[in-house]
Amino acid sequence: MATHPIDLSTRVIDSGVIDERLNRVDGDIWELTDNVAIVESFSHCVTVNTGDGLMCFDASGAQSGAKVVEAIRTWSSAPISHLVYTHGHLDHVGGSGAFLADANARGLQRPRVVSHEAVLPRFARYDDMSDFNNLINRRQFGGIRADQGLGLGGGAGELAPAAGGAGSAGGGRPVSHRFLPEDALAPDHTFRESLSMSVGNLAVEMHHDRGETDDHLWAWFPEKKWIVTGDFIIWNFPNAGNPQKVQRYAAEWARALRRMVAMGPELLLPAHGLPIVGKERIAMVLGEIATALESLVTQVIHLMNDGATLDTIVHSVKVPDAVLAKPYLRPLYDEPEFVVRGIWRLYGGWWDGAASRLKPSPDAVLGTEIASLAGGADVLIARAKGLAEDGDMRLACHLADFAGWAAPDDIAVHTRRAEIYELRRKQELSLMSKGIFRAAARESEAVVKRQQ
Repeated sequence: MATHPIDLSTRVIDSGVIDERLNRVDGDIWELTDNVAIVESFSHCVTVNTGDGLMCFDASGAQSGAKVVEAIRTWSSAPISHLVYTHGHLDHVGGSGAFLADANARGLQRPRVVSHEAVLPRFARYDDMSDFNNLINRRQFGGIRADQGLGLGGGAGELAPAAGGAGSAGGGRPVSHRFLPEDALAPDHTFRESLSMSVGNLAVEMHHDRGETDDHLWAWFPEKKWIVTGDFIIWNFPNAGNPQKVQRYAAEWARALRRMVAMGPELLLPAHGLPIVGKERIAMVLGEIATALESLVTQVIHLMNDGATLDTIVHSVKVPDAVLAKPYLRPLYDEPEFVVRGIWRLYGGWWDGAASRLKPSPDAVLGTEIASLAGGADVLIARAKGLAEDGDMRLACHLADFAGWAAPDDIAVHTRRAEIYELRRKQELSLMSKGIFRAAARESEAVVKRQQ
């Protein structure tokens, strides 16, 4: 029998010892206090019995939504009156069709769907860029099983696979699948800054803050001191710098956490990871996450004001190892180096400060020239292999890319390039890095396969 999530979070936070999975996606439902339960899924679904129906926060993903509803029904048969999206990522909204199916099967009204107003344009963007989003998700989650995305068997943030899976047509262009499921429920009650509601015998406040997304809300039950945080808390380093996704907002994320602390919550209900109980314990966790983000923002802005380039900033701004060892700050999904780049992009734009990269040569041209100077692509890839063996994976990957660009059809070059990137994948901690480096290995593996 799994440990009750409150017991586990209390033990882990108080001791600092991680001896069980912290991000569980098994579909189990746990009652946390009277009238509050959580389904641990892909993402979690926080369910509150208001006395006049259930208010559910997040619907999980397309492939897990039905199991979430099934779990809820083992806890309560009350109508689901409200479905609140903490934000519009697919693992939070993709399973909403199962909530509608439950209402239809019971002859009930569909849940009222509440969200921030920016969820609607997000849905429109998902429709416009469906194939691109499927491509990104395949790359992001290709280096590790998706259900291990947060370490020790957890899911996170944007971990919902595209609806219909990720197939390919005869080994060529991937099969097109709609990114946002057809049965995903659009919000019918939105707000901009805040929204106060009375549902059954409970008062609830919705507050908007930007953090991982521009459409994020968190909910506060003032009479109960409950707070629903969505992805502001994921029991990993904040996903404030995803290298393949749209802008994140590290400074505003930290301010949101400070606002939450000021409320004095006594029960914290996240969308990933473990619920937390106790005013002081919650304030400590929220405060330490906010401090880590604030430190990165302060360091980056200071160096930008000094005229430093992105290269200098990326390789000098750090988070102390002791901070990254905290159970709720481990860099197993996103990592501080990527957050640094997100801060630069927000305040400084896309140009990194190197004049040659403002209007660069094509990669293939650059790789061919460097290979020519070195004496051939085979020389470059041999040097890359040696650097990898010596542990300098950053430089090894540069040279492996140059060699691959210079010799796009060379079996020996791409065999070595694939080996180098697979080795690097195995040495990385974060899902972001693992996925991208595994995708690079697959690129070269595909070259080898075509040429054989």
